[in-house]
Amino acid sequence: MAELTEIGIAEARDLLSKGEVSSVELTTAHSVAMAEAQSLNAMITETPAQAKAMAAASDARRAQADGGEVGALEGIPLAIKDLFCTNDVLTTAGSHILDGFKPPYESTVTDKLWKAGAVMLGKTNMDEFAMGSSNETSYYGPVHNPWRRQGDGGDNRNLVPGGSSGGSATAVAGRFAMAATATDTGGSIRQPASFTGTVGCKPTYGRCSRWGVVAFASSLDQAGPITRSVRDNAIMLGAMAGYDPKDSTSANKAVPDFEAALTGDVRGLKIGVPKEFVLDGMPVEIEALWQQGIGWLKDAGAEIVDISLPHTKYALPAYYIIAPAEASSNLARYDGVRFGLRVDGSDLTEMYENTRAAGFGAEVRRRVLIGTYVLSAGYYDAYYLKAQKVRRLITQDFRDVYEQVDAILTPSAPSAAFAIGEKSDDPISMYLNDVFTVTANLAGLPGISIPAGLSDEGLPLGLQVLAPAFDEETMYRIAGVLEEAAAFTAQPEKWWRSAS
Repeated sequence: MAELTEIGIAEARDLLSKGEVSSVELTTAHSVAMAEAQSLNAMITETPAQAKAMAAASDARRAQADGGEVGALEGIPLAIKDLFCTNDVLTTAGSHILDGFKPPYESTVTDKLWKAGAVMLGKTNMDEFAMGSSNETSYYGPVHNPWRRQGDGGDNRNLVPGGSSGGSATAVAGRFAMAATATDTGGSIRQPASFTGTVGCKPTYGRCSRWGVVAFASSLDQAGPITRSVRDNAIMLGAMAGYDPKDSTSANKAVPDFEAALTGDVRGLKIGVPKEFVLDGMPVEIEALWQQGIGWLKDAGAEIVDISLPHTKYALPAYYIIAPAEASSNLARYDGVRFGLRVDGSDLTEMYENTRAAGFGAEVRRRVLIGTYVLSAGYYDAYYLKAQKVRRLITQDFRDVYEQVDAILTPSAPSAAFAIGEKSDDPISMYLNDVFTVTANLAGLPGISIPAGLSDEGLPLGLQVLAPAFDEETMYRIAGVLEEAAAFTAQPEKWWRSAS
């Protein structure tokens, strides 16, 4: 049997059902691996005692079922992004301003996972309030990508894992969580998945409840899974998704059997290739991988169609007006009065100012200021309203294209992972990391990143599949074929074990 931390959800499910391994054994193996990986800084809170108790309870349920029906994730150890509220477990959103906050309730997504039998290993590190593309803005320090560059003269600098879900992606890629929850506002599941050689899915907006997920930009945020295979991803999304009356943006739609969509057959499907995603100065290896993906789908019997999404060039500017505007509104609740950090002042106003100045990091303050500016009198029409009009045009572009094709294939990110600190002083360069992903959030569409190859420096590169709204089944169907064709089996060397 393979080392327990090397197997995925589907394989673990089979071993658990046959009684060849227990949830306690699986969970213990991952808890030990997590302790050995502390130098990666992927976890904010580890919960080994709670994990062991949940695993024991899962084994007891399985024994009581005696071969009968158990939860879809029964006994599977998961890591949870620290944006999801977890009952009586520290939830910080990577921010100093939520110091000591232990919610008295459970997010809908994590509640669904526990009801499906999953086990919580702990809470993963993340960019503060999910604002970042590199996982360097966390109050708890940057997360280190488990991958390192190869063949460039011995450059062993630590790399970013992507953001904001870098802790979740690192936990999965580093083999100390079988899978993890994540969130995607402008690419924060798909870009870290690309940087770490994992599979990351942003479902359709409204497919997963946002209730109990600390808000960044409410019209863009969506929860999703990061896993090590497409099948595992489909299994986990099936457990996370579903209508929630507590969330007014939750879609009242039945949850399909996503795993059943993995037929391995894409014959007759039309796959769009948007000309606007060919960027000036795009690395040759990114374009070559894209062409390779096109070739794989052609060989599998799909028809490739050249398409145009003419308003794509306005997506990043529109996103970086809309997202900060919504963030400035959502983050107004953090004032030192009701929960988290409080820094005293001579009066109420000074207490507000002191608390927010001390509690928010530089990137959060930057985005709150931008958001407040674009919503202010005299600028609302010029910036925010115009950005919303552009958003509508981008959405219409996709609607028009999906009358011609079944899905779209693009790169996931414009580069491989870069070094920690390499872009932190250049916010514009950092924001460009989302260039291939933000359109899906603006239009509310599902997208998935699949590891498809390695860069010249031996780092993972991903391909992205975008599908029509609520058609995750087609998305998974295509992703499964790409995964099989790519046959990506590379893993990072576990250098961090000696560093722990």
